[in-house]
Amino acid sequence: MTPKRWLLTILSFAAALGASAWVVWSSWPNGDGRLSLPLLAHVVALSGAVAEVTLRAFKLTWSAKALDIPLTLTTSFRVCLGGDFGASVTPSRSGAEPARFLIMAEAKTPLGGIVMVLWAEIVLEVLSLATIALLIATVFPGTDRAVTSVLLVIATYALTVLAVSALGVVLSRRNANGPPPPWAPKIGLHAGRWRSIQKALRQLRTSVAALRHAKPGWMFGSFVASALHVAARLCILPGLVLFVAPNTPVAPLVAWPLAMQYGAAVVPAPGGGGAVELVFKQTLGNVIPPEIFGASLVWWRFYTIYLYIVVGALVAGSTVMRSLKPKDPAIAADPDAPAPPPISITD
Repeated sequence: MTPKRWLLTILSFAAALGASAWVVWSSWPNGDGRLSLPLLAHVVALSGAVAEVTLRAFKLTWSAKALDIPLTLTTSFRVCLGGDFGASVTPSRSGAEPARFLIMAEAKTPLGGIVMVLWAEIVLEVLSLATIALLIATVFPGTDRAVTSVLLVIATYALTVLAVSALGVVLSRRNANGPPPPWAPKIGLHAGRWRSIQKALRQLRTSVAALRHAKPGWMFGSFVASALHVAARLCILPGLVLFVAPNTPVAPLVAWPLAMQYGAAVVPAPGGGGAVELVFKQTLGNVIPPEIFGASLVWWRFYTIYLYIVVGALVAGSTVMRSLKPKDPAIAADPDAPAPPPISITD
């Protein structure tokens, strides 16, 4: 992270906090408003956050077992929390995968295995998001707009991943070895960089082959854990609201957070830069009762992003910060350096 990027991160979170303050102020009722919620509501929300991280850790561990890659549950917890911290302080969550890559590498996970586990996670995440979105559309009629927005994000991401994967597989069959093609130097790909790309292509080819031979039982368990971790995160807002206002419609409390949390990954500003708060007011302003609307926003954001930042910084912050530092050009040009993993939108 360069000073300019840190400045961008600070300004983005300042904008997010400012947007939260504006939403609370503009929606404050004439009567009695509140920023506190019952203890039981906090217990449910905290349990949802803990369950979400735990299920993600099991997803990583079981994906590794399916691919015969050594990865302990403790390391998986550190990988998840460190990835959350790296994602939160970088534009478009771009620091998530490099942070996870470094934590797994420091835990002595084989480099080729790291790429395969992260690739499997991306595939499972896309499938589980689509599954949950379709279930919401089935169980809660009238949530078409929210589900449509989520499905559009998922479809765009899935098509991008599939297109890049298909291109990578084609290139890995033709260009994984040998000298750079004539067009490579014209776009700045000298011999050292081209060898790094070839290494990445070979890793991709290995990852695709490994997924074909993955153990189906462990992979299915990983998919179930992936779907359940999405569901656990979606329980946080209903848990905060329904203990105070039990007559509030459940469908919008589930569908719109799905759209906001995963749609926020396409926002360039770290932490959303206030976009999530504004969308929260626009979509749920007429759903959540005015007396607890401000409290719902503040505590929902705490349990879905700020808590992850704090815990991630405590658990794996130093490791993540090493992964976010600018690399030495001499090291970056090393053809034997491990290739960067693919970028994910989720966590």
